[in-house]
Amino acid sequence: MLLAAVLLGLPACAAPTATQAMVRVQVAADGDLTPLALPAGSTVEAALAQLEISLGPLDRVEPPDYTLLSDGAEVRVVRVTEEFSIEQEVIPFERQLLQTESLADQERLLAQNGVNGLRETTYRHVYEDGVLVSSSPVRTTVLQQPIPEIVMVGVQAPFQPVQLPGKLAYLLGSNAWIMQGDTTNRTPVVTTGDLDGRIFTLSEDASWLLFTRRSKEEGQINSLWAADLRSDPPQLYDLKVANVVHFAGWVPNSGNDEVVFSTVEPRQTAPGWQANNDLSTLTFSSSGWTSRWKVYVDANSGGVYGWWGTQFAWEPGGERVAYARADEIGLVNMETGSFERLAPVVPLKTGGDWAWAPSIVWSPDSQFIFSVDHAAPANAPDPEASPVFDLAAVPVGGGSALRLAQQTGMFAYPAVSPVQERASGEQAYQVAYLQAIFPNQSESSRYRLVVMDRDGSNRREIFPRADQPGLDPQQAVWSPAAMPDSQVHALAVLYQGNLWLVDAGGEFLQRQITGDGLVSRIDWKPTTQSSGN
Repeated sequence: MLLAAVLLGLPACAAPTATQAMVRVQVAADGDLTPLALPAGSTVEAALAQLEISLGPLDRVEPPDYTLLSDGAEVRVVRVTEEFSIEQEVIPFERQLLQTESLADQERLLAQNGVNGLRETTYRHVYEDGVLVSSSPVRTTVLQQPIPEIVMVGVQAPFQPVQLPGKLAYLLGSNAWIMQGDTTNRTPVVTTGDLDGRIFTLSEDASWLLFTRRSKEEGQINSLWAADLRSDPPQLYDLKVANVVHFAGWVPNSGNDEVVFSTVEPRQTAPGWQANNDLSTLTFSSSGWTSRWKVYVDANSGGVYGWWGTQFAWEPGGERVAYARADEIGLVNMETGSFERLAPVVPLKTGGDWAWAPSIVWSPDSQFIFSVDHAAPANAPDPEASPVFDLAAVPVGGGSALRLAQQTGMFAYPAVSPVQERASGEQAYQVAYLQAIFPNQSESSRYRLVVMDRDGSNRREIFPRADQPGLDPQQAVWSPAAMPDSQVHALAVLYQGNLWLVDAGGEFLQRQITGDGLVSRIDWKPTTQSSGN
């Protein structure tokens, strides 16, 4: 009985069930240190959840959130933030020393002003619990490339002198020079070292030079200037016109005191501007006065690819102005400011951040406008992608364009000679143009200089020789009169950065005039008496 009583009493006297094991940890977060008891086997993530601590996208926790906690462990939440800053720094320009035969032996001339570049760097700054722990660049952009300073040092001239008719202006580095009388008589006329070459043209009597200079003002591409070549040294005049990229020139028969121009609006994106496709004139005087602009054509969209710009060409007699843009060639109505189309042009799909517009030049008798036509075969699946370009003469009085040379390439740049009297007494002229060596790849091809009669006959290739590299695209310039030694007209061209004179007659005399490799623009005009300005 006693045993039974003991057995019956055992359940009531059994030991209590053991409680679950706990771990005690500390959690450091946001400046507070919080003690916490958690069941054994808990993770860091569980500890944070119990304290309702959330993590930002950059925050981290030590040890990692999947770590099992042990008794006495400490959990640390690190708050991570980032900031970005942009810093600009100057890129110093380089200094270059170049030899030239345009100066006397050892004479020096600043050919181009050096301009510092500008670089923009974006930095990422990382903070942990408010303390900066790292700074590192994440992006670097060159906002403006530096322009090197070029100092030219004279060396003995290696080339034989050639007699010249008229006055030949050329852009050497970023300065303007004049040759007159013969090719050894060279005079620097604008030595500011900042000419950009976009505009570089002599007046009709070669007594003035119109040119553009790179601008130092923020948001401005360049400025338009005139130099009076009659004074010694030449007097420079700021015409107070900015952002001239495609066109500016002297108004014919204006007495050298009126210029015409078209402007653009600078842009940060390629190509660096938005064309206004406008046309205005102004007059100026030697006192520095400039008139208000006379606007003939207001700013407009400019047709297909009008953001690139419109080319203009004033008729030799000074009555009319021709225009060329990506989709047409025509005349400007100077009374209404409208464009009157003479010939359509198939726009070229370049696939890049540039557009193509044909170059144009008037015939001496004002009956034709010579240009380049983007020709698309009748069965072309995409006419705007056609690689075919022909040299054409557009009748100003109306009618279809006359194709004078096929497959010339997009950069044919026709140039019309002065009127020449033939042995028969006929008053005639010649047309020079560039012929692409690879016509179906004329955008990247080099070219050869070709001369032909005005009707496309008697075509002959004159420069350079077939065994030599071709020319870069450019506008060749005719001599204003026959060369004194050969009694035929010549063409001034740039070849590998140097000035060459090539006779257009049957002998095809080729004479190198400079050896610096720095010539980029040329113009050639007769020297006649003018009473203007």
